[in-house]
Amino acid sequence: MASISGDSNMDREMILADFQACTGIDNIAEAITLLELNNWDLVAAINGVIPQENGILQSNFSSEASQASIYGPLSQSEAADAAAGGAVPPPSTSSSSSSPPSSSTSAFCPVNPTSRLIVERQPRMLHFRVEYRQRTVELVLEEGSTVGEIKQILLTELGVPVSKMQLKGWKSGDVSDSTVLRSLHLPKNNNLYVLTPDIAPTASTSKNSALQDSLNQNFLLVISHREAQRDYSLNFPGSRTIQEVKRNISDLTNIPVRHQQWEGWPASASDDSMTLAVSGISYPCHHLSVCRRSSTANAQEPTEECADVHMISDSEGDDFEDASEFGVDDSEMFGMGSSTCRKSPMMPENSENEADALLHFTAEFSSRYGENHPMFFIGSLEAASQEAFYGKARDRKLLAIYLHNDDSVLSNVFCSQMMCADSIVSYLSQNFITWAWDVTKEANKARLLTMCTRHFGSVVTQTIRTYKTDQFPLLLIVMGKRTSNEVLNVIQGNTTVDELMMRLMGAMEIFTAQQQEDIKDEDEREAREMVKREQDEAYRLSLEADRKKREAQEREEAEQVRLEQMRKELEDEKEAIRLSLEQALPPEPVEDSAEQISKLRIRTPSGEFLERRFLGSCELQVLFNFVASKGYPFDEFKLLTTFPRRNITQLDPGSTLLEAKLFPQETLFLEAKE
Repeated sequence: MASISGDSNMDREMILADFQACTGIDNIAEAITLLELNNWDLVAAINGVIPQENGILQSNFSSEASQASIYGPLSQSEAADAAAGGAVPPPSTSSSSSSPPSSSTSAFCPVNPTSRLIVERQPRMLHFRVEYRQRTVELVLEEGSTVGEIKQILLTELGVPVSKMQLKGWKSGDVSDSTVLRSLHLPKNNNLYVLTPDIAPTASTSKNSALQDSLNQNFLLVISHREAQRDYSLNFPGSRTIQEVKRNISDLTNIPVRHQQWEGWPASASDDSMTLAVSGISYPCHHLSVCRRSSTANAQEPTEECADVHMISDSEGDDFEDASEFGVDDSEMFGMGSSTCRKSPMMPENSENEADALLHFTAEFSSRYGENHPMFFIGSLEAASQEAFYGKARDRKLLAIYLHNDDSVLSNVFCSQMMCADSIVSYLSQNFITWAWDVTKEANKARLLTMCTRHFGSVVTQTIRTYKTDQFPLLLIVMGKRTSNEVLNVIQGNTTVDELMMRLMGAMEIFTAQQQEDIKDEDEREAREMVKREQDEAYRLSLEADRKKREAQEREEAEQVRLEQMRKELEDEKEAIRLSLEQALPPEPVEDSAEQISKLRIRTPSGEFLERRFLGSCELQVLFNFVASKGYPFDEFKLLTTFPRRNITQLDPGSTLLEAKLFPQETLFLEAKE
């Protein structure tokens, strides 16, 4: 066989097809997850799912070795035929003690030893029902198509330009035209509707414009549950279908959709796939009532679940044909009540998210086996793992994953006698986070395997895959560890209450020992972190004190600079005034001037004397300006005579020296004003 891992130029589509053909994994999302975990190495991915008897499957080996790894060891005659170029016979169908599990054997496909594995994969087809102004268009496209291709088809069918078309109804919200349908993980059947807010309705469609607008409106449904005598007031958008409303009511009332008997729907609401906007219900509020159908009506309804119940063959029925004489129903002899054909599935096949699926599972479990059961975690497997493993060490718990399968005859006995036993319920509630899933439907099982691969690895996924239907239900006990999660125990359905309790307690002993180590490590880590926080706080306070001290010093220096600047500006101003007064003084008269001259001698506070001659007709203001020009401004100093003591600065500045009797000479002194 040529390199089974593929050449470097092999595209991922071919690797995916080869991987699905060899492993039998039909779910594309699960297959992609497994390939991504192995970096798209086909050999590593196949060995991770189906380990070979002789170790890792080699990328390059002879044709004889290839056949031996796939079909088992070759006989001498077969080896000779292979060497001669003959075909290798298919493997024997007889069972052997050394043969791998049936799931692995059936999943691994024969490979031509001289050519690369080529597998043709049929594309998945999606059905769309598109509503637009009382018109309905049915479309069928491959899941590899884009949203834009749908709009192009609608352009031909409806005549609405793509630029003015809004395609609504996607479960994941609005999507772009380039979005590939495969990435949306859509179910096989889908309901969409077209909005054209920029296109006004024509005269022929104007009467239906209110219906078009109602797709964006909310309808209040007041639903009366007659048996419980309780009313539910629920808001639904106009784009919600009648079927979706009935499913929501099933979660609230525990009445399966097919057992619901309604009153109040208008006659136009003849199809459950219709949206509320076109069903004819009253806006904004509509009243309905619901109850459970009578047992007589239920007995007459054909159900899909009846087809899944194991039917006894003619040869088997001979031993039990008289069982009815003792009042025993055949189905009860296998641990199933007579209502098996009428019960709804534990989990819907195409739930939008894990939380909705778990709500339905819990409601159906309570309806079948009573309210006394373990408290199932409502949420995704990832959220349950976070709740169990990633809190404080003292608050961590084990994770119990309950896997239900309605096709197993052990399910009813295990649920009613084990899962609902008081001791089991109490022990699980105190020490475990219990998460549940229903693997009856293949779609739900594939979804579970994808989740387990993501969180626990391919080994756990392969372990679950190898269990047969009659070995279910399963209870997986998972413990969170530092590096990876570990499955401590897998408890099958054929057990007793005492054995189940002992295995739960054994898992708790292992978990408690690990938990004590984690608590010790966590306490030491918290002590170290506390010391570090205290050191960091002390360092922060020290930095804060240094910062405040530095800021105070900077403020003080800034204030000194400001005061110095003000002082300098004041001095500059005084100097400018002094210079202007000095320049404005009249020239000093000569001693032999013909005019009357007054000679004044002025004593400063420092003891120095200022002397100058003035004309007798000179005004006192000139004297004051002279004194100010020498640095003694008029508003800060006063000028006094010696005897008699007079304050010259109080006289009229316009009077002359003669009038002030400062002639022919006088001695004055300066004194600072108080």
